[in-house]
Amino acid sequence: MKKKLISVLITNYNKSKFLTKSLSKISNQNFKDYEIILYDDASTDNSIEIIKKFKKVKLIKNKKKNQKTAPLNQINGILKSFKKSKGNIICLMDSDDFFKISKLKKINYSFNKDKNLNSLFDLPQCEKNQFIFKNKKESNSIWPTIFPTSCISIKRNFFNIFIKHLRKDEFKDLEIDARLTIFSKFYFEEYNILKTKLTTYNFDSTGITSKINIFSKKWWFRRYQAFNYMIYILNKKNKKFEKSLDYYLTTTIYLFLKFFS
Repeated sequence: MKKKLISVLITNYNKSKFLTKSLSKISNQNFKDYEIILYDDASTDNSIEIIKKFKKVKLIKNKKKNQKTAPLNQINGILKSFKKSKGNIICLMDSDDFFKISKLKKINYSFNKDKNLNSLFDLPQCEKNQFIFKNKKESNSIWPTIFPTSCISIKRNFFNIFIKHLRKDEFKDLEIDARLTIFSKFYFEEYNILKTKLTTYNFDSTGITSKINIFSKKWWFRRYQAFNYMIYILNKKNKKFEKSLDYYLTTTIYLFLKFFS
């Protein structure tokens, strides 16, 4: 089996309580042709001290945190890490999640087995209700189930094309996992699920999405942005967006909330 270099891109902000285990798990993979690039976004805890103990980790240290939203800061960190990377395959990872020891080996095998594969989503292992996979019908009216960032693996060429359609300074509440899922499904027409649990997903109360409660203002704003990013991608492929009741409801509530903000 041909091995290709895998770049693991990690973003971190004040996740010191997870870092030792997280970096130990990724540093002890049974697949050896990989690099780890970690972007630390001006952490104020002892993250840097922990990171420096792992010699395999290439650290990019942001000394002054950007005054943007958490999703946009995460995207910025991933883009800076990607520029430093050399891998043919890119695995994204949040610093509070854990890769199983065989993950990179199985990801490499999957991409080698199917040369036409551009993106791959592996199932997360997590507590009940933290992630629920819904097998949705084929539709241009709603996006498929969004996988956590740490469960996303992509080809380098795919990511280069994605960057051109990222609109990185827009949709301030829309995380990169949603953008990548929507882009993969509606631009590349791929939604490839590896039905093996290779990633441990941890719910951190200080994480990007932890404070976005269902039906809250930010929840509706993010949903509205996801629809608009989806419409943008469909337009790029000359495909028609099918307006649904869900879309009309989201748009109405978004406009109402924005008016009274």
